[in-house]
Amino acid sequence: MSEPTNKKDNMMYPSRRSFLGAGSAAIAAAAIAALPAHGQSRQNVDKAEHDHSVSNPGQENQNLLAQNPNSNTPPPSDFGDVGPIWYSFDLVKKRIQEGGWTHQVTQREFPTSTEIAGVNMRLTAGSYREMHWHTADEWAYMLYGNARVTVLNPDGTIFIDDVSEGDLWVFPAGYPHSIQGLGPDGCEFLLVFNQGAFSEDNTFLLSEWVAHTPTDVLKKNFGLPESELQKLPTGSLYIFPSDLPKSLAEDKAQVGGRKVESTPQYTFKMRSMEPTKKTAGGEVRVVDSSNFPTSKHIAAGLVIVKPGAMRELHWHPNASEWQFYIKGKARMTVFMPVGNARTMDYNANDVGFVPAVAGHYVENTGDTDLVFLEMFATDRFMDISLNSWIRRTPVETVSAHLNLDAETIAKIPAEKQEVIR
Repeated sequence: MSEPTNKKDNMMYPSRRSFLGAGSAAIAAAAIAALPAHGQSRQNVDKAEHDHSVSNPGQENQNLLAQNPNSNTPPPSDFGDVGPIWYSFDLVKKRIQEGGWTHQVTQREFPTSTEIAGVNMRLTAGSYREMHWHTADEWAYMLYGNARVTVLNPDGTIFIDDVSEGDLWVFPAGYPHSIQGLGPDGCEFLLVFNQGAFSEDNTFLLSEWVAHTPTDVLKKNFGLPESELQKLPTGSLYIFPSDLPKSLAEDKAQVGGRKVESTPQYTFKMRSMEPTKKTAGGEVRVVDSSNFPTSKHIAAGLVIVKPGAMRELHWHPNASEWQFYIKGKARMTVFMPVGNARTMDYNANDVGFVPAVAGHYVENTGDTDLVFLEMFATDRFMDISLNSWIRRTPVETVSAHLNLDAETIAKIPAEKQEVIR
């Protein structure tokens, strides 16, 4: 670990623990405004933890501190600045309408996330996210409940399907689609877009298009009398309540049946698929263009980590990682040059970020399973295991770098584990 070597360096790199007096304000500043996290020697840390230096005589947000112990008092291995790696959907406002709500974490809230934006949405039973399309691909994971989705292909064929908890869908950019909550209690889902600055409020809505098209043009286009056009919406619907639909089979038959049925499939049963990798520590399910050809621009992994286990030390060579935490508690350290490292804590509904090629791990720090999604703005899921790299490199080379003998090196797992206990 790099350390200051002179007075000038000491002024440039103050101790992280010197920020303890700021209490919860330090957490917010570090997480949101990327306050640098500077390291110090183990000796100085040990001394500080046993004298009055660690005390905070001022105000503190105890609830926030309890959720972020590794941000407020980081491990001595943390050093420098890697930029924000944490945010939470619980910090952003909800857009609430009759029929559901939505809120989003984009590059505006999470500046380091330049490739991916996320939206969390709820629809009550029967309610619609109205017919619309986007400038970005839409990848979605069902967190709760059931929904019916539709998407129209450019050749005029239509895809209609029902999705449940653990399923996902992909809608390509420009392809019009709709989502409707089903019984008994609608649904909640995570939407991911392959544009960091994407905004869910900036989409092409059917209601707004007809509201902003001259009446005589609509009359000519639809072949309808003007009296019927008076019924059209005059503004945005966005999320709105409606009746529950007919059965899936009836809806498919009503629009034309097999002759207009889409060949491409836009839904995938992610949670119920066989694990891509399963170990004593947990399991990983990977969905990308190799097993879901429609997903050309977003790859994802659903990771389950048992208590005491961790997503092994690794990095991704082809894209930055955008995470969504579904269940449990975790901590992650992100490593960047030159000798920089940042540790943060994560809870359900939090978002994590790892820059492309940055080393990291995700450790389960709770007493229940940790469940989270890893997502990438690319067509293929790729990762490189530190253990595998060490074991696939000649022993003499590794020994020269790590001062470990051959017998010790042989104890390190040779195969990629993904999740390790």
